[in-house]
Amino acid sequence: MAIKYDEIGPEKVVQVYDQKTGMKGILVIDNTALGPGKGGIRMTPTVTVEEVSRLARAMTWKCALAELPFGGAKSGIIADAHTITKEKKKEIIQAFAKALKPYSPSTYIAGPDMNTAEEEMRWYAEANGDNKSVTGKPSNIGGIPHELGSTGYGVAQATLTVLQYLKRKPSQTTFIVEGFGNVGFFAAKFLTEAGMKLVAVSDSKGTAVYDKGFNYENLARIKKEKGTVTAYEGAKIFDTRAIITVTADVLITAAVPDLFGIKDAERIKYKIIIEGSNIPTTEEAEEELYKKGVLVLPDFVANAGGVISSYAEWAGKDEKEMFKLVKEKIVANTKKVLENAEKKKISPRTAALEIARERVENAMKKR
Repeated sequence: MAIKYDEIGPEKVVQVYDQKTGMKGILVIDNTALGPGKGGIRMTPTVTVEEVSRLARAMTWKCALAELPFGGAKSGIIADAHTITKEKKKEIIQAFAKALKPYSPSTYIAGPDMNTAEEEMRWYAEANGDNKSVTGKPSNIGGIPHELGSTGYGVAQATLTVLQYLKRKPSQTTFIVEGFGNVGFFAAKFLTEAGMKLVAVSDSKGTAVYDKGFNYENLARIKKEKGTVTAYEGAKIFDTRAIITVTADVLITAAVPDLFGIKDAERIKYKIIIEGSNIPTTEEAEEELYKKGVLVLPDFVANAGGVISSYAEWAGKDEKEMFKLVKEKIVANTKKVLENAEKKKISPRTAALEIARERVENAMKKR
């Protein structure tokens, strides 16, 4: 699939290579009308220019909807983080940071994404030479690490806002989480604390289903000790892909892109899907689910906690202020999108896009 260009962007597509380290990287700056492009560094062996471009566009809408002074961007490094040494990973990240100095931080501010976290952001800042070039850094160099759970916390707030809007009680609602990394881990924590019942969870080793409802503390301990949720005693185990066919009220997507497509829409039994991960499906599949009566809260609404946290760090706020800001913005934006969708009888994505697009286009006119 090729990159889609339109009046919004992308403004720049950059591919970089370093012969010494073997680093192969991608940067897509989608739109900077509202400010420098903001977006994380994704490190996978399969990341492509097209995938990074789609993610950059999602960031454009996400920042606009959250009313942050950022545009949209994203970057990717083609490498397998699970097979290289820590030293090699540092070399690659720092080669990438040096290669992006012409763009970062002037038109691109980096951050963590798949297989990159606070340590990688420290390496990036060191090599770039400017702490403002990246967010999600360790606290001892002025950062607010994403490991604190800002994205998962925001996903939980979005979910609870949807339930409140639909007049559903959390205590009478079952949910499942696709992916038990940083986002899924914290979303599950905050939602079980709110009284929701977690009946299925997946990771790269498989899907664990427990109809009685997982004990979150036990699940977190088992994941840490055994390295997989499939070690949970008494759970039924299926393959990872089976997560989309489990029966529950709410699906929280929290890991891989393109989790399901339009052909899978018929098999999905959820009443609500909260997109905690980026681009978990296509707009066509979402429209099909909307016609079936499934409420899908799009990624750039539901998982904006991470970029709101990035803004808090960039603006010099502390951890407490960050969580307060995430809750305020996620709750307000979710309500606004749901009200707009109901009023105009359109899908939540269409409603959210209308709001975000208007803000970006107005900024482009002023520029």
